Amino acid sequence: MNRSPTPWRDEMRATLALAWPLVLTNLAQAAIHATDVILLGRLGARQLAAGALGTNLMMACVVIGSGLVMAASPMIAKAVGARFNAVRDVRRTVRQTMWAAVAVVVPLWLLLWQGERVLLLLGQEPALAADGGHFLRAMMWGLLPYMFYLVLRVFVAALERPAWSLVIAVGGVIANAVINYGLVLGGFGMPQLGLVGAGLGSTIANSLMFVGLATVVSVHPRFRRFHLFGHFWRADWPRFRAVWRLGLPIAITLGLEVTVFNAAMFLMGLLGQDPLAAHAIAIQIASVTFMVPLGLAQAATVRVGLAVGRHDRIAIGRAGWTAWAMGVGFMGLTAILMITAPRLLIGIFLDAHNPANAEVVRLAISYLALAALFQIVDGAQAVGAGMLRGLHDTTVPMLFALVGYWLIGLAFGAWLAFHAGWAGVGIWTGLALGLAIVAVLMTARWALRERIGLVDAGPAVSRSTGGR
Repeated sequence: MNRSPTPWRDEMRATLALAWPLVLTNLAQAAIHATDVILLGRLGARQLAAGALGTNLMMACVVIGSGLVMAASPMIAKAVGARFNAVRDVRRTVRQTMWAAVAVVVPLWLLLWQGERVLLLLGQEPALAADGGHFLRAMMWGLLPYMFYLVLRVFVAALERPAWSLVIAVGGVIANAVINYGLVLGGFGMPQLGLVGAGLGSTIANSLMFVGLATVVSVHPRFRRFHLFGHFWRADWPRFRAVWRLGLPIAITLGLEVTVFNAAMFLMGLLGQDPLAAHAIAIQIASVTFMVPLGLAQAATVRVGLAVGRHDRIAIGRAGWTAWAMGVGFMGLTAILMITAPRLLIGIFLDAHNPANAEVVRLAISYLALAALFQIVDGAQAVGAGMLRGLHDTTVPMLFALVGYWLIGLAFGAWLAFHAGWAGVGIWTGLALGLAIVAVLMTARWALRERIGLVDAGPAVSRSTGGR
């Protein structure tokens, strides 16, 4: 019998308590990259362009690695939901996820070490490729500590204590700003190393973030009982394979999503400078608002995973639908803002009253009108993916992403842009259509979870959904 008279309200509170630190942590990660861009901009356009090229290649590697380590979230949540004192099981998952991080980072290091050649193969100017390569050779060493930090971040979130990862992320923003100011511009008496200094500073900041969160989980009473770093050298091949089996489809899904937006940016560039600038403004606005459903998706994975561990069918449905409604509801509000006050949003990035920017503003307004629809379906697909991850369902959603983003969305958008004469509006229409298809497929699969065997169709259990 359910002891709580308001289980849905309790679930909303628990989800919100888990999600808001995750949202702010995501924004803090974005702030680190924004700080690097600002500092490199002080050096000049060439250094900024080279840094942007290197960062884009680095971020592709980060997406691959982060998708893999995200497998730990539903695995830990399910174990803790089944047995609160699942110390050994949780430790095995954390340890083998770190092993998996090492396994994926080593080949990525080899790729990044050849960053100059990769950039040349992508058609970049030799001088920019050379500078970008030097930048990457300093920055690449921070990839492994950052992956380790993400594993620990997943661990504390799965135990419903995400505020600690937020504290460390904020510290990382501050450390990155101070160190890079010194190493990039020669502040605080440090040597001015320019691009190399920016890469080195990011490596140091990522290492400090891992050390900081590792210290927290080692000494805090809530975490230290798991002894996460005990017997780290012991192999556990069944658990290692389980991490890869669950995490590789997530990594591919995220890769498909990121690369489709990269491809859309490239297509916009073919249309000219003004469409590209307008697209950059609209997509940046959408990227900031996306941090909220992304955090809710991460919270949904944990909340659903905890309910799966308890074999509580009612709580599984309640956790998923609560996060989904919150994500879509928030994106609906931002959609209204995009429709009613587009010039206000555009004015954050450029002077909307300057006649020289009139064409960019006009195009950006039209893109934001489509972004309003884009917002709602993007929130639905993001949270939907998080809900399904809580059920350990990642392979079919990966196929949904391939079909929706690439085979339909981008292809149709390119056709509208270059054959139907819709230009940039066509590309945005294609993106919105692709996201809508993925959102419908994800949500339908969740709604049919019991019928298709994702959840045991046993006796329903109803329990309190409050945070632990």
